[in-house]
Amino acid sequence: MFSQLTDSLESTLKNLRGQGTLTEENVAESLREVRRAFLEADVNFNVTRDFVKAVKEKALGSEVLLSVTPGQQIVKIIHDELVKIMGGETKEVSLTGPSPIGIMMVGLQGSGKTTFAGKIALYMRSKKKRKPLLVAADVYRPAAIKQLQVLGKSIGIPVYDEGQGNPVEIIKHGYQYAKDNGFDLVIYDTAGRLQIDEALMVELEQARAAVNPNEIFFVADAMIGQEAVNVAETFWNRLNFTGVCLSKMDGDTRGGAALSIKKMTGVPICFVGLGEKLSDLDVFHPDRMASRILGMGDVVTLVEKAQAVIDEKDAKDLKKKIFNNTFDLNDFLNQLRTVKKIGRFKDILSLIPGLNKLPIDQIDEKELVYVEAILSSMTPKERKKPQIIDGSRKTRIAKGSGTNVQRVNQILAQFENMKEMFKKIGQFAKKQNGGANIGSNYTPPKKDKKKKH
Repeated sequence: MFSQLTDSLESTLKNLRGQGTLTEENVAESLREVRRAFLEADVNFNVTRDFVKAVKEKALGSEVLLSVTPGQQIVKIIHDELVKIMGGETKEVSLTGPSPIGIMMVGLQGSGKTTFAGKIALYMRSKKKRKPLLVAADVYRPAAIKQLQVLGKSIGIPVYDEGQGNPVEIIKHGYQYAKDNGFDLVIYDTAGRLQIDEALMVELEQARAAVNPNEIFFVADAMIGQEAVNVAETFWNRLNFTGVCLSKMDGDTRGGAALSIKKMTGVPICFVGLGEKLSDLDVFHPDRMASRILGMGDVVTLVEKAQAVIDEKDAKDLKKKIFNNTFDLNDFLNQLRTVKKIGRFKDILSLIPGLNKLPIDQIDEKELVYVEAILSSMTPKERKKPQIIDGSRKTRIAKGSGTNVQRVNQILAQFENMKEMFKKIGQFAKKQNGGANIGSNYTPPKKDKKKKH
C-alpha cells in the first residue's frame, strides 16, 4: 500500500537533500511535485491544497531547525502533517457502558462489511478478551448470511440469524439474545446497496435507534480511492458514524482514501484490512502510517506482531543457541514457521526501514514453501547434525519434499554460511561481555575502584 505515493515522495525529497538551505524557490519546486504525487495517489483536491499550504508555511517559518539538513527538515514537516491529516491519534474502540457493547457495520455492498465484522470479532476476542456475538442482518445480498456463518464457524464465534426477516427486528432480537446469553459484545452485519438510496438509509437509522450501538463503523473499499470519501460523506450526514474501516488496503498502491477521509468527514480511521484472512487486520496508527508513506518502515508494528507469536522463553533459548553456535536446522525450521505466523515475508520486509526499498514484489513466497518442505523431509537427527546427510539421504529428502538434490545442497550451503555468521556474532558478543557464556546467568565481576589513602 502507498507504494506509488512513497516512490514519488522519496524522489521529490531526494532533490532537497543536496541543497544547503531551504529557500522559497526550492521549497516551491518540491511542493509542486508533492502536490502532483498526492493528486496521482487520488487524494482529495482540498486535502492536497491544505496539506501543501501547511508544509510550505512551516518549511519557510520559524519552526525550521538550524541543526539539521534541509532534507531532514522537510521530511519531519511532511511527516507531522501526514499524521495530522490522518487523525493525529489512534482511535480506541469505545468499550464502556452497559453490556453488551454494540458495534454496527455500515457501507455499500461489496465494501467488505461481512469480512470486516468477522475480523473485528476475532480481534476483540483475542486482543480485548471480549465474548462477541455476530448478528446476520444483511437479508438482501445472496449468501450474505451463509458467508457470516462460515466466517463465524472458522474462528469459533457464534452467529445469530433469523433468515430472510426484517433487518431492524433481527438486530433488536440479536441484541436481546446477546444480553440473555452472556455475550458482552455484539457486532451487527447490516445490509448494503450497490448505490446509496433512501430506503437503505432509513433502515440503518431505524436499526441505530433500536439498539443504540457504542460504535458505528463505516466500511470503505480503499481500492475506489476518493470515491470512498464521497460515499462516506453521504453516510456521515445520515448516520454520524464514529469510525472508518478501510478494506483491501493491501491492494491499494495509491492510498487516497486513507489520506482524505479523516479530513473530509472529521471521523478517524480505526482499522485497516490487509488481506483475506480474518487475522489480516491492523489498528490504524496515523504516526506509523506516515512513517510507512515516507519509506521509514514501521518497526513498532513489526515488534507487536512478533510479540504476539513468539514465546519469551523460546526467544531466550534461541539467543543462547545463536551466541553459543549451537543453532541447528531444527531451530531454523521452528523460526521459519514462526515467521509465517507473523505474516507474509513481503509484509514483514516492508516494515523494516531500508528493506522496503528492495525489490519486494519480486520475492517469491513459494521459495519459503520449498525450504520448509526440504527441512520437514529431514529426520530430527539430520536436522541436528546436517553433516551426516550424504548423497543417498539428499536423494530421499529431495523426493520427500518434491524438489531436487540441487535445492537440498543450496539449503545446506546457505545454512553453513548462516552458522559461520552466527559464530562470528557469538565470538564478538562474548568478547564484549568479558568472556562470559552468553545466555547464562553469569555476570562479569565489577572491578574494585582503588581506595584513596
